Amino acid sequence: MSSWRDQILKEFTPNVAKLTLVADPDGLLLEEGILEGVRDRGFELIPFEDHIAFRYAYESKFRSRWDRGEHTDLVVVLRSQASDLNGLPYDLLQAGRKLSFNLGDIFPNLSYPVVIALDTGDLDALYDAQKGHAPGQLGDNATKEFVLRHVFEIAPELIKQPSDLLRVLLRRHYRGRRIPGILDDRFIQILRQNKVFSEWPLDAVVRDRESFFAFLQERWPVFLDRATQGGIEIREDAKPYGLSMEGPVDLPFDHDDIRVYIDNLFVEGLLQPVPHAVAESLAKSWVHIGIQDVSREDRALRLDKLITNLSCSIPEEDARHGDWFRFARGWAELILLLHDVSDADHEKHSERVKTLQDQVDDRFTAWLFKRYAGLMNLPPAPPVMLHHLPRFLARQVEADKAKVAMVVVDGLALDQWLVIRDSLKNKQPGLRFREQAVFAWVPTTTSVSRQSAFAGKAPIYFPNSIATTDKEPALWSQFWADQGLSQREVVYMKGLGDGDLENVAEALSHPQARVAGLVVDKVDKIMHGMEMGTAGMHNQVRQWADQPYLSSLFGLLLDKGYRVYVTSDHGNIEAKGCGRPTEGAVADLRGERVRVYSSATLRDQVKERFPEALEWGAVGLPEDYLALLAPARRAFINEKNCTVGHGGISVEEIIVPLVQVEKRDE
Repeated sequence: MSSWRDQILKEFTPNVAKLTLVADPDGLLLEEGILEGVRDRGFELIPFEDHIAFRYAYESKFRSRWDRGEHTDLVVVLRSQASDLNGLPYDLLQAGRKLSFNLGDIFPNLSYPVVIALDTGDLDALYDAQKGHAPGQLGDNATKEFVLRHVFEIAPELIKQPSDLLRVLLRRHYRGRRIPGILDDRFIQILRQNKVFSEWPLDAVVRDRESFFAFLQERWPVFLDRATQGGIEIREDAKPYGLSMEGPVDLPFDHDDIRVYIDNLFVEGLLQPVPHAVAESLAKSWVHIGIQDVSREDRALRLDKLITNLSCSIPEEDARHGDWFRFARGWAELILLLHDVSDADHEKHSERVKTLQDQVDDRFTAWLFKRYAGLMNLPPAPPVMLHHLPRFLARQVEADKAKVAMVVVDGLALDQWLVIRDSLKNKQPGLRFREQAVFAWVPTTTSVSRQSAFAGKAPIYFPNSIATTDKEPALWSQFWADQGLSQREVVYMKGLGDGDLENVAEALSHPQARVAGLVVDKVDKIMHGMEMGTAGMHNQVRQWADQPYLSSLFGLLLDKGYRVYVTSDHGNIEAKGCGRPTEGAVADLRGERVRVYSSATLRDQVKERFPEALEWGAVGLPEDYLALLAPARRAFINEKNCTVGHGGISVEEIIVPLVQVEKRDE
């Protein structure tokens, strides 16, 4: 077989049975390629997790069709062992055939505890390595080293000096690759056998992306000093540089294998340029990209390099969702930088950016229509969509007995988060931000997307409130009640963002409060009154972030012992009018970037006038909630007008920040 997926997909032949019950303890059917293959064969999947939610979807979408004599190819997925299938409801057992899949059958010669720790996206490389190298039966440590070498391109025995280790860590953390903790344990164990790394903070720089970049950031000024002193050996004393992280002071940034990464790290904002006393003497050197320079020429140079980098890294149509997360982070940097250069430079680069923007919109739209439907059932850790967040937080509440807070900044796009982050860093240098991303729901409206974040469910499960946010408090409380928490332990507040911290402090001060859901709607208010486009959004969001409210809110939550996660229900884009539909009252939602109809006939009538508009299927939505999305970068407003809006499927609207806010260790 050419792929591990073939072993699973061969079992899915249409019209064999109307119902298939699958024991899938390792979540293989939820892998994006498997999901696509199963759906291409005409099958529909429902996970059996929440009994009530499952029964609702099963009865409303499938049982009724069977009663009408229609055939379906339905797959019910149980994340448990094959023996547990017998615990499913009797009516399912009577109607369905049974299948079972697990990683032990696919990788029989490798240690099962090691293999199940991997992300499903790593299984392709592992399967190819198993075929190509025929390793024979391997134990735990041998499997760990086999996986490190063939999946993550890490050969621990070849790492003998600092430049070797830096190269491996740069490749890993620049790509944002997740490596399971048990593999990191083995890697660190081997590294510690080499005295060269005895002073290195290996636990921090190997496991933690933010710590690694902080480690580099602190040592970059040291390297610049050495560069200006003609390579003279500096003393190994961290105190003059105020280093907070242990380890060697002097790093070989100028090594050929390291330099290749440094330029991109500064261009993409993963490292921040620093001021230097003799910056002018380094202006022609390769290190100039890491020296603080507010000149027009420097910003234009960074913009030019970022455009070039992103042009070469647009994810392919069959990319995994993590590839789009990484791209969206660089795309946000580009948006921010484009509106920070001079008018002349903006004009100079606007055509290149527009060409790139068109390519991104086309590629992302094609990817969404192919892969978006499979994201909703992915495991919630790490979270991929907004409705995964409550389950992601619940695991921390249960496993770690933690108090958690989800702060939803309504309407906050990734580029606007970067504005807020930079402001907070200046105001409170003691804060640290672990940045991830998640997908919003389509259509990217508040009542659909934000409500799913508080319900912990796809919108199909709250059809009666899908047009309003009034039920958010009840949905949030109900989710946590299902986890065993009482109403007194759960806080929900909305309409925050201006001088209401006393009310928040009072709510959080309840001795039983353990979970907080807070809606900050200031950015959304700015957006809906915005007449100055993206640049105006950046300016007003920066002014708001410079005020004490947000930093005080985070400080309050952290002081009260909460783990703080910041996210958004949708982003926003600057869009030009393409005309306003004249459908009267037939649209259930008349947004600027989306219209919603209760029947396909009504939607088709409007699409005839707007042939470039996109019909969005009922992915995770009620069957009578049919969206017509405005064309790329366009809005359903008068053709002469522009707006900043949301509801569509651009990268900026769908991929939103998920950031854990922490205090730095003193």
